[in-house]
Amino acid sequence: MASRTILVVEDDPDIAQLVQLHLRDTGYEVDLAQDGPAGLQQALAKSYDLIILDLMLPGIDGLEVCRKLRASSKYSLVLMLTAKSTELDLVLGLEVGADDYLTKPFSILELLARVKALFRRMDALRAQAPLAKPLTIRAGDLVIEVDKRKVQLRGRSIELTAKEFDLLLHFAQHPGQVYTRAKLLDDVWGYSHEGYEHTVNSHINRLRAKIEDDSSRPRYILTVWGVGYSFSEEWAER
Repeated sequence: MASRTILVVEDDPDIAQLVQLHLRDTGYEVDLAQDGPAGLQQALAKSYDLIILDLMLPGIDGLEVCRKLRASSKYSLVLMLTAKSTELDLVLGLEVGADDYLTKPFSILELLARVKALFRRMDALRAQAPLAKPLTIRAGDLVIEVDKRKVQLRGRSIELTAKEFDLLLHFAQHPGQVYTRAKLLDDVWGYSHEGYEHTVNSHINRLRAKIEDDSSRPRYILTVWGVGYSFSEEWAER
């Protein structure tokens, strides 16, 4: 199996070199970038399995780098590093499509554990993909092209962020199943943290605004009051 490739975008050279050293010792191929523009350029020029991205970067901050990455056709896991532990920073990281975050100061053992956990989740998702799951899902007027990560509504392309697509796909693959916000946060974000379920709410609100004719009376993603959400069984493929 080819070695995993990781890009570390960190402006503190001591932290960057320490992280690079330990990741390489673990068997990963690691490149470094010291500011936002350089990190974005490298991330778009090469396919990385994981990008470790500092929040506070010169040139372009980590949140904007993550937004631009998620708007591109490239897809890498993103682990965001932040020196701030405020709720705003954590939620913003999740909102733009970061897969996990780690607050400084952190131990190298904790960083390595997070990296391994992200790769395990990615491998598990890839292993599930061939299990008779269709490459195209049709649900009413929606067409979801799983392998291309594209969505159409009545023939019109719908622009979704990476996490919005993941959320819609998860719902569409399990019509009728009721999910709590905490379960969705764990299943789709691969991240479980009490108090951040409102991240799910905001993603669902944006997703509904894009795929529903009337987001106040949704046909696809239904609210199950007092519990969470489900994808309408009316549109389940038969």
